[in-house]
Amino acid sequence: MPLIDLLLVIFLGTLAGVLLRSRFENQQQQLDDAFYQLLESEDSCIALIQLSALARIDAQLAQQYLERQVKLFNAIPEVDADGDTFYRFPKLHRRQGEA
Repeated sequence: MPLIDLLLVIFLGTLAGVLLRSRFENQQQQLDDAFYQLLESEDSCIALIQLSALARIDAQLAQQYLERQVKLFNAIPEVDADGDTFYRFPKLHRRQGEA
């Protein structure tokens, strides 16, 4: 393999890695933003479909994220009257004077 071809392969591989990392970080930020928004707006109860839809992220990726948050915050799984599963996270308590 000529040197120029090898350099091209290395460059393209590096570029692909940078782009994938950037996409992953963007998705993580979308999930973080959606997660904390839902904690506030849904009284600390979050369903997978809500997180996936609000973050506009694939359900499988959103599920992996939600499972990590459930373990981290010791959320409690519950089922509503329709049979849908959601997770009850600890309440957000604001200090007096916070918006």
